[in-house]
Amino acid sequence: MNHPYIKCLKSEKTESGILFGQFLVNSLRTGQGLTIGNLLRRVLLGDLGGTSITGIRIAGIRDEFSVIIGVREDILEILLNLKGIVLKSKTTEPQFGRLKIQGPAIITASLIQLPADLTIVNPNHYIATISTSNIVEIEFRFEYGTGYQLAGQSILTKSDDFLQIDAIFMPIKKVDFKVETVYDNSNNSSERLILDVWTNGSLTPEEAIYQATESVIELLRRLVDNNFATRLSESSEKRSSLPIDPYTNIAIEELQLSVRAYNCLKRAQINTIGDLLEYSPEKLQQLKNFGRKSADEVFITLKTKLGIILK
Repeated sequence: MNHPYIKCLKSEKTESGILFGQFLVNSLRTGQGLTIGNLLRRVLLGDLGGTSITGIRIAGIRDEFSVIIGVREDILEILLNLKGIVLKSKTTEPQFGRLKIQGPAIITASLIQLPADLTIVNPNHYIATISTSNIVEIEFRFEYGTGYQLAGQSILTKSDDFLQIDAIFMPIKKVDFKVETVYDNSNNSSERLILDVWTNGSLTPEEAIYQATESVIELLRRLVDNNFATRLSESSEKRSSLPIDPYTNIAIEELQLSVRAYNCLKRAQINTIGDLLEYSPEKLQQLKNFGRKSADEVFITLKTKLGIILK
């Protein structure tokens, strides 16, 4: 049987800017197709990161319910439009950009002034329209992350005067896969995995597959390099040093003894079952005010509740 390999079957860009790629992973053993397909799909959708706008500051605006004079859209509409901007960043550090324009004008993503490490994938994306000669000035904050971040989870604070935005960091739009069984001339079976990946354009499907694979390899490498055998031996040594009797550290309160018997034991500094088991029946009855009746109560309770018989 040949060694497993992967190749790109199809790569295309849709009108909306979404990138699509179809990949074939061939020569897999039975059962490996489903395992690899599920693993790659979860990593692609959940572990790959991206950059998104997490907050904006508009000159003269205090909250999302304010109105920008001369702008057709309200603040909430603008915030919603900004979610559609796709960014590609060379750094994971927070960055800032700004926009300043005098109307009348149509504001698109291409008008945002960005730092050198940041580019906009869809520069023609619509933001708002200025219908008068007013000046609109907006400051943007860009952050790198994974998954989906609610506005309240951003590192921005109210003192920054930024209006926070729900951020979608996920560069992967969708992942599908299917597994097919292949038979050779000798009727030996193998599997092949067909993986379909759609991205938002901030990275290609090929880059996404590479990053996901590297992420899985790095995770497994850390597990292997983490002195696994040493940690196992250390943990077994710790377990061997623990008391064999599972009842040793149980407090005597769990026995629910009578007040007299309980007080006598506490006065003798007998706080746990382990402390109690250090006393023989004879020595136990020698405790002050601890008579035969109290001793019988302790013996019976130990036997019925914990199965311990004092000889």
